[in-house]
Amino acid sequence: MPQRIRAVLLDALGTLLYFDPPAPLLREALRERVGIEVPEAAASAAIKAEIAYYRAHLHEGRDPASLADLRRRSAGAMRPALGIDASTDVLTEALLAALRFHPYPDAAPALLALRTLGLSIVVVSNWDHSLHERLAETGLAPLVDGAVASAELGHAKPDRAIFEHALSLAGTDAAGALHAGDRPEEDVAGALAAGLRAVLVARDGAPAAPRGVPVIRSLAGLPGLCGYA
Repeated sequence: MPQRIRAVLLDALGTLLYFDPPAPLLREALRERVGIEVPEAAASAAIKAEIAYYRAHLHEGRDPASLADLRRRSAGAMRPALGIDASTDVLTEALLAALRFHPYPDAAPALLALRTLGLSIVVVSNWDHSLHERLAETGLAPLVDGAVASAELGHAKPDRAIFEHALSLAGTDAAGALHAGDRPEEDVAGALAAGLRAVLVARDGAPAAPRGVPVIRSLAGLPGLCGYA
């Protein structure tokens, strides 16, 4: 018989957090800072370039100093698409202004319900050092017991090392833990390979999960999967 769940690990982006479409906010920020009206297509292309660069280098943002450097380089990746004469400092400020994160409406209630069950809660995310800042500004930091950012640890999902570190923070072993996330490979396959139970969070109804893995559209369904109902 499976052990009772003692800890829940959760992904961040797409599971607990989302962000506003950044291209319109980038246009607004550049309009305010340099007085230039950037075309919609240019702003969209700039954000795509920034995202591509960031994803390839996010592991380099392991502490405040390296994160600041990563942000400047990511902002610089927007320059060719924008085609404007602006300093890297201005582009960095505009980029950060365009990144507005929010908790999903079901996030805090689900975390509170898990706490009521007496479960340990740890966020496990492929993110840079700013993960802690994002959780704090969205009001979720007080509702979790810890957070693991891949850039700080030097291991990213689906590597079992990041799950093992999260389990050590949660104070339990893999058999007593469940991980919920929106990525079939990083979250579901990674958690299963590390010996945890897994739940796929499919807010848009896709993608499909492996056989036997529960799929939920909302975190409201997560506490009921922890065996305490």
